[in-house]
Amino acid sequence: MKPFAPKPGMALAGLSTPVPVIDEAVLAGNIARVQSYMDEHGLAFRPHIKTHKIPALARAQTDAGARGINCQKVTEAEVFADAGFDDILITFNILGTEKLARLAALNDRIASLKVVADNGITVAALSRAFANGKPLTVLVECDTGGGRCGVQTPEDALALARQIVGSMGLNFGGLLTYPKAFSEETVERWFAGAVALLKDAGIECPVVSSGGTPSLFSAHLVPTATEHRAGTYIYNDRSMVRAGHCEYSDCAMHILATVVSRPTPDRAVIDAGSKALTSDLLGFADYGYLPDYPQAVITGLSEEHGVIDLSKVTGERPAIGDRIRIIPNHTCVVSNLFDEMVFHRDGLVSRVEKVAARGLVW
Repeated sequence: MKPFAPKPGMALAGLSTPVPVIDEAVLAGNIARVQSYMDEHGLAFRPHIKTHKIPALARAQTDAGARGINCQKVTEAEVFADAGFDDILITFNILGTEKLARLAALNDRIASLKVVADNGITVAALSRAFANGKPLTVLVECDTGGGRCGVQTPEDALALARQIVGSMGLNFGGLLTYPKAFSEETVERWFAGAVALLKDAGIECPVVSSGGTPSLFSAHLVPTATEHRAGTYIYNDRSMVRAGHCEYSDCAMHILATVVSRPTPDRAVIDAGSKALTSDLLGFADYGYLPDYPQAVITGLSEEHGVIDLSKVTGERPAIGDRIRIIPNHTCVVSNLFDEMVFHRDGLVSRVEKVAARGLVW
């Protein structure tokens, strides 16, 4: 039996917990603020849907002016293609027979599909899979300081671009990075050097794509870039506040939880554990921010329980049965923990959206 289903017009106080709730006004404000910035600076904006995994929200982003969407895995992209999106970038090295077959089928049915590669093995596998069909566009992923995937130098980027250009079934689409936040000067130097090498080699570079939410409003400091990708901005979270990207009032997602135990005066236990809040710390020492009790500290999570230290809370403390609001450390992971997201205006449910790409991790 499924839990009681939220209905439009229902008060948030009537929802079973734990449950994430999304403030419609804050959500819309986040979309508008970022798109306005991108438009002002002439940057194409490609939102990353891994934050929400909901086609209706991606449609709101593209309706506001975003040009296409960014997915992380093939199965995510399939969900959004089914929903009518036909300009999709997948930012992941794709390997494996089944994944490549699904990728080829996806390429055949949408207008514009792009992927990335940072090594010759991936490029060779892509070429074998696409040699006899519709060509696939491939961007070279560059490590400009983020320390994750990516070729290590502009010269390496040129070498891999040459391999793509010379490979059957592939088109070279440009350069891409997921940079370290607040490293725009380094990213610009890296990109400018790589683009110059490509130009000298006679290779056109249609797209130069940078990304990330934390220093998103510095994207204009990478003038070589033609587009920017970001995901977390649509909801925002505690880590984005710490990065200076936004204020707590810009966080559209709260997790509602209920106090189920008060074993001591200084301890509360809530019904939200790692299955609702995520165990991601992202450099924090605790597991979320309580806007109504800012001195409270979520010190530990088990699967179903969250333990809160109230020792520094002055004034009234939450009692058994009280509802509390939590701003998660990392909102993107929370989206993958729930089947549905509840949206509200002024505390009344406005809609419920299925998290359509939940659990699609390959």
